[in-house]
Amino acid sequence: MQIFDSHTHLNDPAFAGKTQEYIDRAKEFDVDEMAIIGSNEEFNIEAIRLAQNFKPLHAVIGWHPEFAKEYNESQLINQIKLPEVVAIGEIGLDYHWQENPSHKDQQSILIQQLDVAQQYDMPVSIHCRDAFEDMYNILKNHDMSKSGIIMHSFNGDLTWLNKFLDLGLMISYSGVVSFKNAPEVHESAKNTPLDRLLVETDAPYLAPAPYRGHQNEPGYTRFVVDAVAKSKDISPDEIAKYTFENARRVYRIN
Repeated sequence: MQIFDSHTHLNDPAFAGKTQEYIDRAKEFDVDEMAIIGSNEEFNIEAIRLAQNFKPLHAVIGWHPEFAKEYNESQLINQIKLPEVVAIGEIGLDYHWQENPSHKDQQSILIQQLDVAQQYDMPVSIHCRDAFEDMYNILKNHDMSKSGIIMHSFNGDLTWLNKFLDLGLMISYSGVVSFKNAPEVHESAKNTPLDRLLVETDAPYLAPAPYRGHQNEPGYTRFVVDAVAKSKDISPDEIAKYTFENARRVYRIN
């Protein structure tokens, strides 16, 4: 079995100085590759550094909506030309907290980064929290189907799943799919086509059962695979196979 953690944060201080240790631990769970996701200048630089120094790692860089006001387009364009960078992300909308940055500012920076992705033909990793309607409308007006879009840590119901599938998105599930109190996510995972499916940890956040409440790590993608397999009533081996191939395809890793 080979597993690809399509969205993790080994560039987070929680893992500082222990990258090889966590890569080795991940291999014990059959997690062989992972995408290290940036969110601002500091985390983008660290994602690139890790991808340059550790073969199983690939960098995804961009400005998370929390850091929209810090967005630096020239820096983004320069960095996505590096061979270690496989996508732009995580970018998107987050309406969960107070409007700082404002919804308008978040939307503006998302659109600017989508424009860069279109111009340079780069896939994108989308962060969307409490903002499905605005996200859908923005993506509907940006045909990213050729470049590729990943909806990371999807937690929507079947209605939103089908709307985003119609736009050509890849749908990635995190540890939430293993939670007993997430029936809508179970149903969405069950109905996500195998060729559009990804798995992730979002580590150090959202640890899956049986480690819920603890610090997450890339190796725990194995438990996400198991949970998705349970939802779809097929073998974990098959989920691992499809999601590994899907991740390499959308990130264009040879």
